[in-house]
Amino acid sequence: MSEVLPVAVDAMGGDDAPASIVAGAKLAVERFGVPVLLVGRSAEMGDTGGIPVLEASEVIGMDAEPAASVRRMKDSSIVRAAEAVRDGQASSLLSAGNTGAAMAASLLRMGRIKGISRPAIAVPFPNLGSTPTTLLDCGANADCQPEWLVQFAQLGSVYARTRFGIETPRVGVMTIGEEAGKGNQLVKDACGLLETGDWATACGANYVGNLEGRDLMKGVADVIVCDGFTGNIILKSLEGGMEIALGAMRDAMANVTDVPVIAERLDPLLDPVFDELDVNTRGSAILLGTRGVSMIAHGSSTPDAIANAINTANMMVEAGIVANVRAMVEAGN
Repeated sequence: MSEVLPVAVDAMGGDDAPASIVAGAKLAVERFGVPVLLVGRSAEMGDTGGIPVLEASEVIGMDAEPAASVRRMKDSSIVRAAEAVRDGQASSLLSAGNTGAAMAASLLRMGRIKGISRPAIAVPFPNLGSTPTTLLDCGANADCQPEWLVQFAQLGSVYARTRFGIETPRVGVMTIGEEAGKGNQLVKDACGLLETGDWATACGANYVGNLEGRDLMKGVADVIVCDGFTGNIILKSLEGGMEIALGAMRDAMANVTDVPVIAERLDPLLDPVFDELDVNTRGSAILLGTRGVSMIAHGSSTPDAIANAINTANMMVEAGIVANVRAMVEAGN
């Protein structure tokens, strides 16, 4: 039986690092039994609960220039975490720190899968009572070429099948109207390639055409592609909106006179909804297209979110997401 490698966790990345990160790592070990390797300054971590630490003396700040920092700060926690994956010390990495630095470290230290033009950040959005819809790119590539969106469709299809068991993922393009010809030049050109190309054969997908922002959480597609600029705005807008909506619902219930009676009846119905919509349940996004599993979490991640992200990283390793992407690329050549 082969040894289960740990998830390398950037302990110094995040708004409340290392406290929240270490707490989340301990939760992951307790709840899921996932082995963890904390990377960073052990002197600042406090009690790690027996979780081993890989020392790294430098920290790339949230506002630092990503690529230059990764090249210059070779003993930073995110660089050492990526190297741990490259060198076979860890199965995957997770960082809640500087997103650009996490992407740069993954690309420069792990490398890109041969045949992948640009890795993309994939985020699953909940559809109540159904499997999530994966949106990509959510921030790795602000400016895109039409061919990249086609590859994002393939990457997203492999991810949807690997993580959610969707045999034939439905793929759409995010634009400003469902009618043909709607959108900017990038969308129009990408739609032309998606409609006429044989890209879907390599990844076993079904193209469903143009989709609007309101379709993201309606279950009309399993994968939706867009440029990283658009995707990141959608991601942050919906997360903020869901946080406000859930908070308003809780406040409204707290102000009802017969709260105990009403709560007793509604809690069993609403708790699963709250859990599904809570960003901490999803925990993280995945950078698809690198030669190792690379997970990116919010800077404001709670210990629960970190624990769930660590578990997801381990699940993606066990499911063979990297090997599945490689197989898709080879099938298309």
